[in-house]
Parts: sequence; C-alpha cells; structure tokens
Amino acid sequence: MRGEQEPAPVDQANPQPQQPVPEQPQQPVTPVPTVPTFPQQPGPIEHPDETTAPAPRERHYDWSSAVQPMVGKMLQASGAGAGSVLLVDSVNNRTNGSINTGEATEVLRNALANNGKFTLVTPQQLSVAKQQLGLSPQDSLGTRSKAIGIARNVGAQYVLYSSANGSATAPGLQMQLMLVQTGEIIWSGKGAVQQQ
Repeated sequence: MRGEQEPAPVDQANPQPQQPVPEQPQQPVTPVPTVPTFPQQPGPIEHPDETTAPAPRERHYDWSSAVQPMVGKMLQASGAGAGSVLLVDSVNNRTNGSINTGEATEVLRNALANNGKFTLVTPQQLSVAKQQLGLSPQDSLGTRSKAIGIARNVGAQYVLYSSANGSATAPGLQMQLMLVQTGEIIWSGKGAVQQQ
C-alpha cells in the first residue's frame, strides 16, 4: 500500500496529532528615550568677582581696668568675715549689642582669686549646682533671684552679681554684692570699660 499517506507523528505524552503552530506577527519595539547624563559638579559654583560680607569685627575690652578698682572697693566695704563663701555670677550682657562677657567673668574671678576675704565657689561647684536645678552649665543666671538660688544650693553667703550696660561700643560695668540670706545689696559699684 504505497499510495497511502503516513499518519502524522503522534506525541506520546499527548496522543493527539501535532498541528503546526501559526507564527504570530512580532510587535514593533518602541525605543525608550534615554535621559542624558551630565557630569556631577563638585560643589556650588563660585564666582570670584562676588565679594562676601566681612565677618563682624569682634570687640575687645579692657575689663581689668574697670574690675580691679571696683573689687578693691568692694573688699574694703563688704564687712564680710574672712573665709566667707562668695558666688561670682557670670557677667550679664545688658548692652545694646553683642559683647563677650565670658572674658569679663574670667577677669572678675581672677581679680578675686587669693583676695584673703572670700572663698570663691569653683566653676565645677557652680556647674553641678546648675545641673541639680535643671539649668545648662552654660546658663548665665541672668537674674538676681536665680543667682541667690544657686548660691543657697552651694552654701555661699554672698553673691556678686555683675552686668555690662549701655552701649556695646563703650559699656559700663555694674557690680552688686548681695547677702544670700536676705537678698540685701550690701555694696554696689560702677565703672566704665574701654575698648582695646
């Protein structure tokens, strides 16, 4: 039987004869636009012809010439007994500008070191007392009542409260020695501070 067609191959897993799979037309591929990349710049563009505002000039004052005579007068007039404990409050800035009162406080503490009358509360004792009252170590006590509260906490009998007043270009320094127990001002003095 030569005229007969051979049967189509049969897949053993799938007993039905295989049909040719019609080819599907391919979809045209649309190109995805690319984003151009630019080289990264190292930082802000600087323009050498632009001038930056100059930093404000820091003023320097001759605190010592104002502090020394006032401390001498205070030690004579205080009536405090030898060994009395004195809290030196940070000098407060009450001027119309910005001044470095940290220098003034340091000059004031140095002027009172080894004075023979007062024992000074150390900066460490002051820092611990501020922490106990919930104040930051950098907190300038700012008010007489805060200064007296801290002085009581460290066992001081006296507080020296100081402030720079007036113009920042030519401030005045005011000092008040207060009795911690009553808050009474037992001595006060004023002095002019010169710029260096």
